[in-house]
Amino acid sequence: MSLSNHYEAFAAAYVRGRLGIDGTDEEVLERAGDLRLHRFKRSNQLPRVRKVLGTLHGLAPQRLLDLGTGRGVFLWPLLEEFPFLEVVCVDVLDYRVADLQAVARGGLERLSALNCPLEDMPFGDREFPVVTMLEVLEHTADPLRALTEVARVCERSLIVSVPSHEDDNPEHLHLFGAAQLQAWLKQLGFARVKVDGVLNHLIVLAQR
Repeated sequence: MSLSNHYEAFAAAYVRGRLGIDGTDEEVLERAGDLRLHRFKRSNQLPRVRKVLGTLHGLAPQRLLDLGTGRGVFLWPLLEEFPFLEVVCVDVLDYRVADLQAVARGGLERLSALNCPLEDMPFGDREFPVVTMLEVLEHTADPLRALTEVARVCERSLIVSVPSHEDDNPEHLHLFGAAQLQAWLKQLGFARVKVDGVLNHLIVLAQR
């Protein structure tokens, strides 16, 4: 079974991890059965994802913490674009974390995932050289508290994306402006904060 329009290697790792089987990518995908592989389907990359990937090429991290990974809209392009990058994912939904852990168990050893609140993460101070937080901050009950914890674990560079306009998503609790984000991040110890607008979103690069 070939899934040429999917992130095939990651889909196969997921099947291996979920079913506990071995074989080539094609062989294990043939045995996927009712496992839903739609999350691994390729699509035109969102402009904000392309922008973040371009920024990461300039930062050249060897290890990265991705917050609010979800179903992998950003993760799969990231892992493909940076084939040697170690990525640690955090999400608050058990089933999302379980799916990511299945991919890791199925052979993608540079990926790990855990469930924990953004406001209380089990990492050391400045443990990660680069942290990404895409489409997450607007969902948090206390965004400054969440950013404070994110800043604690970030050694060098933080990339944040948020919507720049009101929308009809009931899960979006906040709308941020560039000046507010810049003020918060400088307050939290980032010396340089750059904000770009990318198709109804703000992309923030904060650096120590």
